[in-house]
Amino acid sequence: MVSYFIPRGRFLMKAGNWRQMQQKHQQQTQQQAGKWPLIKNLRRPFSQKAVGGGNAVQNDAKVENLIKSNSLHKQQTRTPPSLQAKRQQDLQKQRLSIFLRWTGLLLKWAPVGICVFGAIEWQLHKQNAVKEQIPHTASEFQSKIYCSLPLRLLSRAWGWLAACHIPENFRPYIYGWYSNAFNVNIEEAKYPDYKHYKSLSEFFTRPLRDGVRPIDEKAPLVSPADGKILHFGTASKSLIEQVKGVNYSIQDFLGPASWVDNKTVAEGEDYADVIKHKRDGSTSLYQCVIYLAPGDYHRFHSPTEWQAVLRRHFTGELLSVSPKIATWLPGLFCLNERALYLGQWKHGFFSYTAVGATNVGSMEFVMDKQLKTNRWVGWKNQRGYEELALQENTKLSKGELVGLFNMGSTIVLLFEAPTNFKFNIEAGQKIQVGQPLGYLE
Repeated sequence: MVSYFIPRGRFLMKAGNWRQMQQKHQQQTQQQAGKWPLIKNLRRPFSQKAVGGGNAVQNDAKVENLIKSNSLHKQQTRTPPSLQAKRQQDLQKQRLSIFLRWTGLLLKWAPVGICVFGAIEWQLHKQNAVKEQIPHTASEFQSKIYCSLPLRLLSRAWGWLAACHIPENFRPYIYGWYSNAFNVNIEEAKYPDYKHYKSLSEFFTRPLRDGVRPIDEKAPLVSPADGKILHFGTASKSLIEQVKGVNYSIQDFLGPASWVDNKTVAEGEDYADVIKHKRDGSTSLYQCVIYLAPGDYHRFHSPTEWQAVLRRHFTGELLSVSPKIATWLPGLFCLNERALYLGQWKHGFFSYTAVGATNVGSMEFVMDKQLKTNRWVGWKNQRGYEELALQENTKLSKGELVGLFNMGSTIVLLFEAPTNFKFNIEAGQKIQVGQPLGYLE
């Protein structure tokens, strides 16, 4: 009867717990007799303290897991060569990402610093020019920075683009926009239909109708091209004016006077007097600069009847020859690439120079088709020149076609004339082929 008052479930549970405890005690004794009895006995108090006096069996299991993890860690440290190479690659990628991060930061802010430095240098140079009362032209530092720009590569790319074929349906839109932007009079062209020109280069170098540019037969010298008179005047002390107040050396522009009795100019001798045919004071050296804008007629002609004897091709820069740059940069025509033809006319020395500029793909000459301009000359541009003696029958008549630009540029005339020669033009004046440049009084 007492059995009815005792909970059988609780009794059986306790009996089951006793059996489990006995089994665990047996397992514990077997494990102590196993492989690492000393380590377990030493670590057991520590583990018991760590768990705050918990179950000993659980502590032993944790110790075993710790030993196994240590052994696995030792095995993992001994990585095969393939894993080591992969880790090295990952390390190199991390270093490269850090390097790219810093270089990106420098490339992001370096242009800002350069612009700030350039603005400060510009203002200081401008203040010095005002104090000394001289024209505000480029300093040597500014000139080097401008010449270091990849303008030749840009010009070659533009020349390639201008020579690309344009579909016939797009030609009226492209050429029409260009004509409106630069005031091109297409009615003067020999072919007024836009669809006739297959590329921009053909449109730039379009011929004119006969009789559109009459040649003044009375004038001793006429304009060789359509454009703007940039500067004109006489040469004194071997210097000529590029623009008002900015001079450059005749010798730097023409090169050594080796064609004059195969001699060079001696020290103290005036270069202008050496190249003249008459040295009795009856003649002077004159110059005239004509700038061709993008909308002008891009072919140039002979200004008078003369004979070319020598050609010099100077491989220089391809800087802009616009009036603003010519006013700012001294010696611009001496720096740029140019094709120079030396000879004579009835009054003595005569030279005809076509100066290259930015975006001028090339210059072509009717009398000298073997000449190739705007060639790749390497990253470091050489300022030398190539010389070629022309045939004796290289004579040009007034108004005859000499060559063409694939974009606007500049023509420089340097000639000997009597002292009574007078220009009848003005600086900044627009002029066309065949119009007189001056008269003999």
